[in-house]
Amino acid sequence: MAYLFDTDAISEVLRPKPLAEYVRWLQTIPRADQFTSAVVVGELFRGAFRSPNAARHIRNIESRVLPALSVIPYDLDVARVYGATQAHLENDGRVLADADLQIAATALHHDLELVTGNLRHFRRIPELRICTALAEARTHQR
Repeated sequence: MAYLFDTDAISEVLRPKPLAEYVRWLQTIPRADQFTSAVVVGELFRGAFRSPNAARHIRNIESRVLPALSVIPYDLDVARVYGATQAHLENDGRVLADADLQIAATALHHDLELVTGNLRHFRRIPELRICTALAEARTHQR
């Protein structure tokens, strides 16, 4: 199984004390099966540039995140999946933020399971496979 990591799934690992259960699960995933989207990388950089510790956060992205994951570009094929999925959701009266839908479209197009803690957002897309490892680790921590 190959995975696409959402922004919160990557951010969790960058915390000073990431959830041990989630980190253990991550260590079982081969590097070749770990992906993220260029959209996620953009969200990470946005957060870094907004931080008072921008330089440190940017270094973490460049030295820890980018070498650890393959980054999938947002291209025309993914854009087509995005458009079709957005239209379907709108017809059903459901909405999802553009960035979240672009991330989901990347996972759908590349047949990847999405790793996220934002289950409520992404479960609106019935055909999207979602890995709940992060959400479960958060539940067990409480």
